[in-house]
Amino acid sequence: MNAAKRIALETLGWVVLVAGVLALFLPGPGLLLTFAGLAILSTQYDWARRWTTPVKIRALRGAAEGVETIPRIAVSVLITLVLIGVGVVWFISPPPPGWWPIADHWWLFGGRTVAITMLASSAIAIILLVYSVVRFHGKPEARAEVDRMEADYKAEVARAEREDAHEEHLEAEHAAREAAEADRVADASEAAGGHSPGGTKP
Repeated sequence: MNAAKRIALETLGWVVLVAGVLALFLPGPGLLLTFAGLAILSTQYDWARRWTTPVKIRALRGAAEGVETIPRIAVSVLITLVLIGVGVVWFISPPPPGWWPIADHWWLFGGRTVAITMLASSAIAIILLVYSVVRFHGKPEARAEVDRMEADYKAEVARAEREDAHEEHLEAEHAAREAAEADRVADASEAAGGHSPGGTKP
């Protein structure tokens, strides 16, 4: 992979990952975006590769649970609409009202930069919410697929742990054999030294 492509992938991966982490505090299944960032970074980093599967499972499960019922979907839509409304007000930046109790510069601080961030987060939330509804709402087979994915991952982790434990056991046995052989050689050397012509007799 050439340097330009690697830098582009890393930049995109970090941007998507940070956006996903920020989206965890906003409406919409932010874990899906976090998973997307990790999936991109997994082409470059081992730590991202290790985290990709568990985060993917949690993201899909969270997305499925978030659209399991109509009220949950309605709440997500309502929160997103509220955030859009706040973002629009923040973008327009009306003057502080008379009841505002602190300094005026704290009113809608950050200006349009914060407003654009809110509106972009809302757009991402809507996209991910639509994806979740299309994939999971009213589709128990899709939820079962996530369950199977989680079971397969747990089985893989357990198998890897058993393999690691077996390797550690073999290494311990090998070290014990080497120590025993070293002791045997040392004892043989001492015995040979004691019976040599120049050795010390008991």
